[in-house]
Amino acid sequence: MHPPTPHPAPATATPARDRPVVTLREVAERAGVSMITVSRAINTPHQVSERTRVRVQEAVSAMGYVPNLVAGGLRSSRSHVVTALVPTLTGPLFGEMVHALTEALELRGFQVMLGQVGYARSREDELLRAIVGRRPDGIVLTGIMHSPQGRSMLLASGIPIVETWDFSTTPIDMLVGLRHEELGAAVCEHLHAKGRRRLALLSGGDERAARRCAGFEAAAQRLGLCAPTIRLGKSPTTHADGRSGLAALLAEQPDIDAVFCSSDMLALGVLTEARVRGIAVPQQLAVIGFGDIEFSQTVSPSLTTVRIDGTRMGQTAAHLIADRAEGKTVACPVVDIGFSIIPRESA
Repeated sequence: MHPPTPHPAPATATPARDRPVVTLREVAERAGVSMITVSRAINTPHQVSERTRVRVQEAVSAMGYVPNLVAGGLRSSRSHVVTALVPTLTGPLFGEMVHALTEALELRGFQVMLGQVGYARSREDELLRAIVGRRPDGIVLTGIMHSPQGRSMLLASGIPIVETWDFSTTPIDMLVGLRHEELGAAVCEHLHAKGRRRLALLSGGDERAARRCAGFEAAAQRLGLCAPTIRLGKSPTTHADGRSGLAALLAEQPDIDAVFCSSDMLALGVLTEARVRGIAVPQQLAVIGFGDIEFSQTVSPSLTTVRIDGTRMGQTAAHLIADRAEGKTVACPVVDIGFSIIPRESA
């Protein structure tokens, strides 16, 4: 078990409510034009010269300003809406967190609007621009690897923000997540303790999976093992990716005796391919997944996996957002919820 670990607020992080919101007046001063000219350049650009439009756009980009699209622009009029962005809605990995977040916020008088951003930062930036412009009472994000433009928008907005499913000592505002490098290392150590020496990694290509891979590789080197055989693919991962991934790993290194997969769905594909090839699990090949989704316990052999407490993550994020939106002091804005390796038959 790797229990939750609260962390004090980092000295470099400034709570959203304590940061000044970038205003239209500040943009006008930076561009050297009037506020009405800024408004026209943003809303009706055909009414200003190209030179003026460019000056205003440069100021907007430099300051991370997003126009308030709420009628009247009154920040004191709260929306009671929180927006949550997740990479994908297909599959159960993020569902537990979203369910807990929604229920906990509803008890505090807030409704949740859900958005799917995929795994491309450009898609996230487009959604963030639309969301920030409508000034929700809070934003819940998946991960910490945001583009410079997206981070600038969020810092300038003054909206309470919680980043989830990742870890940083310098979050945009608040964070509820876990350390993926430590998770990868713990899985490698688990396999080593079980006598596995020829390890492999089958992973999607997103940043969090990449950090788990890095932790796994570093632990293998520390333990004196050969470098793991690695195959990277796209995210989100599928059952078919698991089957083709194991085939590719075996073609490269036929004597691997353990595979760590970046999702339970990948691991299920590995189990299927191993069965088709007559490879005994776990006798010949140990398999570990990530996510502890519903079928992990009932598949045969049952799947050893890594569990993330999505309920705890969602509830904690909800309380942080609600407290900040209500003007309350958040004593512990950075929380590491940890992870657990769930040992079952496959490893």
